[in-house]
Amino acid sequence: MVATLLSVLSAFNRNTNNREDMADSSSSADPKAERTFIAVKPDGVQRGLVGEIVKRFEQRGYKMVAGRMMWASKEMLQKHYADLSSKPFFNGLVEYMNSGPIFAMVWEGKNVVKMGRMMLGETNPTNSLPGTIRGDYCIDVGRNICHGSDAVDSANAEIALWFGSDVQEYTLASKPWVYE
Repeated sequence: MVATLLSVLSAFNRNTNNREDMADSSSSADPKAERTFIAVKPDGVQRGLVGEIVKRFEQRGYKMVAGRMMWASKEMLQKHYADLSSKPFFNGLVEYMNSGPIFAMVWEGKNVVKMGRMMLGETNPTNSLPGTIRGDYCIDVGRNICHGSDAVDSANAEIALWFGSDVQEYTLASKPWVYE
């Protein structure tokens, strides 16, 4: 039985790997693929939710191409949140984000920026629907567990800031089961 299964899988791999119409979503040059920056904030890390958040993106079919547990410097956080620097909560946000480790990630896939934001839920958890990460795990806006890029351009800038060129290129074995 195992030999039969292996021969079927081998035949499938030969047929799918040679298909010219399958775009390679492991490449940032793939017009169907885009990348987004998602970070589990210190409250999410401290509450042990990193695995749950990774699980949700993986189950959706997205591919993690970078991930790192780190303690971001205040300077890095000030650059990351520069667009909010005129807001009264800016200094508190930087202090909070510098209060513990962050799990930073880059996810790749079709419409991943928009869908990633939908999966996270509204910035204010009280406006987030059940089933979203913030809707399931958050109460206060100042402890909303995750950051997610809001547009492809901001995702590219955030990925460059947090990871530089340290992003992996590879093809997931599950790709033909996720994409047409």
